[in-house]
Amino acid sequence: MTTFTHINSQGEANMVDVSGKIETVREARAEALVTMSQETLSMILTGQHHKGDVFATARIAGIQAAKRTWELIPLCHPLLLSKVEVSLEPLVETNQVRIESLCKLTGKTGVEMEALTAASVAALTIYDMCKAVQKDIVISQVRLLEKSGGKSGHFLVEK
Repeated sequence: MTTFTHINSQGEANMVDVSGKIETVREARAEALVTMSQETLSMILTGQHHKGDVFATARIAGIQAAKRTWELIPLCHPLLLSKVEVSLEPLVETNQVRIESLCKLTGKTGVEMEALTAASVAALTIYDMCKAVQKDIVISQVRLLEKSGGKSGHFLVEK
């Protein structure tokens, strides 16, 4: 039976000891969707948003968040990420922005939380920059898309 890795034998939250693990190349991709009105998306895409380049700001925020995941999620290890990429794709037909993050390193623990944090904070940044013109923006479908490396192997979301 699979057990939670962050719970010790006494049932207490605990940081996982990764000192005995071997270093492997580890990679994770995550996504988030941000749904807004057609008018709000149009303001972003035409550069008419009064706060500036929403996508550039969200991209930088996502990258910064990935690098600081260990400070935000209590039991995460500090990691030396070798790559963080955040892409934003406007889906005009559904008035959404699809955010995809990629995190990579060579290390003893995975980067799923870093990828999820990057996508989440990029989405939150879009909300923050656009809340003055629309308060009912919806952030959804924050999820892991793929991970590789380590003893648990490869995981890929089925489409």
